[in-house]
Amino acid sequence: MRGFGVLMLGGLILLTACSAPSVAGAAPASRQIIAMDTLMQFTIYGQEAEATVQTAVEEVQRLEGRLSRTAPDSEVTNLNARAGERVAVSETLYDLIVAAKQYALVTGGEFDMTVAPVVEAWGFGSERQRVPEQAELQELLPLVDSSTVSAEADENAYWVTLGAGQSVDLGGIAKGYATDCLAKLFADQGVKQGWASLGGNVLAWGTRPDGKAWQIGVQDPQYPEQERVVGLVGLQDAFAVTSGSYQRYFEEDGVTYHHILDPDTGYPADSDLMSVTVVADAAGSGEGGAKLPGNGTMCDALSTALFVMGEEQALDFWRDRTQEFDLILVTGDGRVVVTSGIADSFTPEKGSGYLYETAT
Repeated sequence: MRGFGVLMLGGLILLTACSAPSVAGAAPASRQIIAMDTLMQFTIYGQEAEATVQTAVEEVQRLEGRLSRTAPDSEVTNLNARAGERVAVSETLYDLIVAAKQYALVTGGEFDMTVAPVVEAWGFGSERQRVPEQAELQELLPLVDSSTVSAEADENAYWVTLGAGQSVDLGGIAKGYATDCLAKLFADQGVKQGWASLGGNVLAWGTRPDGKAWQIGVQDPQYPEQERVVGLVGLQDAFAVTSGSYQRYFEEDGVTYHHILDPDTGYPADSDLMSVTVVADAAGSGEGGAKLPGNGTMCDALSTALFVMGEEQALDFWRDRTQEFDLILVTGDGRVVVTSGIADSFTPEKGSGYLYETAT
């Protein structure tokens, strides 16, 4: 990070508007941590900013300890170790499992939390990355089926049962859920202005101190190591989540393998997209008894699923949507496609070399 200038975090670049005045009588409080295998940053304005930032950090760390597939003492690790048994879980894990099942259903299985055995075979998230043999993947693919995961609740407890041999990986949804939790925290604490960036997941809360929308830059996938964008989108009370093939990958025998796996094949998705950014409203999150998960979780799940689908199916899914969201698609043939709901707030990057289109 360079002061309060440009911050790049896993696909989204947040322009923090360092020249904007602070909230009257209060300087912003900022914190940066490593959690959920990514760099995270929190900035909050207001009289109780320091305390709220600390609470936000603790909330994310609490969720990481509960939802990580690789942490030895996490709830998810315990659930995976007891596949085939009926396991008592926390309300948090229960809610996420239910949400993940729903997104597997609505995306036709393009988002599937039970892809974990395949992820482990590839070694993504570890130092043992490799290309599995076809026969190994064929043995694992029958385990990828969220419909066989049972989630039940009664007056006393929450229960989840995985199929024999199954395991879940909530990495494709946990950071989105964390932004939902932060939105609830900000609402409960009366935060008027601030933002949180959890890897490629951004919560833009309220407006900048100068009253203008926060400017979120979408990373140029062709230059993943540089702070270059394909454009800026102005957001206020909104979530933005990016998934892309450039974010995590390895090379073997001259071939690049990225981490977004197609649940149908077990291989990295053969997509015509380089990145997908999903944007949705955060206004009212956590207020009026709203139950989590919310739109932050939705954006996270859909960014993965729509990447796997590819441009045509992603746009068809957007047109047929039952929940409100918008998209910024960066295609492999050099176009940036912005859906109509955010087209007016999107500013293309001059000289980027991309062609810009609006989808309706």
